[in-house]
Amino acid sequence: MSDLPELLPARMLNELVYCPRLFYLEFVDDRWADSADTEAGRYVHRVVDRKQDVLPDPEGEDLARRVTSVRVESERLGVVAVIDRIDGDFDALIPIDFKKGHPAPDGSPWPADRMQVITQAALLRDAGHTVDKAMLYYAETRQRVLIAIDETTDAEVGEVVGAARKIASSPRPPLPLVQSPKCPRCSLVGLCLPDETNALLARDERSPRTIVPRDPDDRPLYVNEQGAYVGVRGGRIHVTKRDEEFASIRLIDVSQLCLYGNVQVSAQALSALWARGVPVLWFSYGGWLRGWAQGEMSKYVELRRRQTVVHAQGGFDVARAMIAAKIRNSRTMLRRNARVSVDDEFDQLARLAAKAEGAESAPTLLGIEGTAARIYFGAFTKMLSDRVEPMIRAFDANGRQRRPAPDAVNALLGYAYSLLVKDLVATCIGVGLDPYLGFYHRPRYGRPSLALDMMEEFRPLIADSIVVGMLNNGEVGAGDFVVRGRAVWLTPAGRKTVLRGYERRMETTITHPVFKYKVSYRRVLDVQARILAAHVIGELDRYTAMVTR
Repeated sequence: MSDLPELLPARMLNELVYCPRLFYLEFVDDRWADSADTEAGRYVHRVVDRKQDVLPDPEGEDLARRVTSVRVESERLGVVAVIDRIDGDFDALIPIDFKKGHPAPDGSPWPADRMQVITQAALLRDAGHTVDKAMLYYAETRQRVLIAIDETTDAEVGEVVGAARKIASSPRPPLPLVQSPKCPRCSLVGLCLPDETNALLARDERSPRTIVPRDPDDRPLYVNEQGAYVGVRGGRIHVTKRDEEFASIRLIDVSQLCLYGNVQVSAQALSALWARGVPVLWFSYGGWLRGWAQGEMSKYVELRRRQTVVHAQGGFDVARAMIAAKIRNSRTMLRRNARVSVDDEFDQLARLAAKAEGAESAPTLLGIEGTAARIYFGAFTKMLSDRVEPMIRAFDANGRQRRPAPDAVNALLGYAYSLLVKDLVATCIGVGLDPYLGFYHRPRYGRPSLALDMMEEFRPLIADSIVVGMLNNGEVGAGDFVVRGRAVWLTPAGRKTVLRGYERRMETTITHPVFKYKVSYRRVLDVQARILAAHVIGELDRYTAMVTR
């Protein structure tokens, strides 16, 4: 990578010593995620970050004073730092770095913390100051740890800077640490997937630890009220219509803003959402995804470049894995929910899944997928209760049809699929993948091909399961649909009911079939997108799809 910044932030050397992969993800890919530790770190720094001072003149008379939040850089070293505090006497300066935690059990500094403060000392020495010691202050135990500074520490800094630039020039990140105690508390563990990656690469035979962060507290916000207005005030999203307020939700609790039909959103709300990385998605009144907008694009440029290359080459191995997984999951869906015998369909789908795994061309795979879909949807109503007999007869007569939906079951399936694809669009954006560049669905104007690709393996597990469950439980009935011409549509009340069912399904926890820990479907989408990204970037040899047992 030839366009690296001339000056490397000193805190990135801290990350490099802690974990080379963490350094790469933050510095090169510009990926970041907050955790309880990062929030606590901000609180510890609140005093020294309050104002910025200037570095005293080495030849001046103001060395015997304390300055805070001082920016120091060196073109020779190729490093820049903002030093928390500098204490001076008439002979030398002492850089002090504040840390939220505690020192090592023997009272010594942690290696990553030590690297950061000796780098700060090297910058001060390069600026002409005398520095013979540096200090780390650990807020948790209120301990001060002194570190001797000399030419040896300066040389150590130079070596680590050289190593950092070499790693940053690589097109892909270093491999994760193996079963490291550092991983569970790392803020990027959910992006890095260290144990999952090592398991898929067979670098570690042990089962992945349950260290993947659980679902964040934020959730999608759906606005269905026609004529509503979405604004922001006081760190909260407000949904109003005329003088009535329908909702007031904290910005930090919103993961997506989904707008249906005639709903307006203010420029201020868009700006606030995009600043937090929250996508905004627009749907037709009937629930079809029309488009989306995001703030600044992901800085993971190498991933997008590699995705373009894999897309241009066809990405057939990924498509094959996804379609085989879809067929197997459809088979499992029938086995779990059928109310009559589906032995014939069960056997046929097993054979088709094996054929999909061995397909040698895209047309062959497309034919296998089409045959499997006909068999699966031909048996779909065998999973439905007799209480919806009129809907069963209508679906059996029509088969699976898309727009416009000719019956209630097709309308439910279409709406559930639209919800699933919007979540996968948002997931792709969050990971840094381009939702438009797929490997199975061919690119077409306005088609989020990659999101549609990823949806294949999750159609039976999420969308179809919602439809079957809600019909069998009586959550939706004939009164939730309206007929317009030859098309059947969900009513506004029906759409809200399906939304509740969809979100309930997304929060359902399952045991991951590969990694064996419990995780929600919402989190599974993110894990699968990151596995796909790791394959695209060349970190994993193959894409491992989600297949339930």
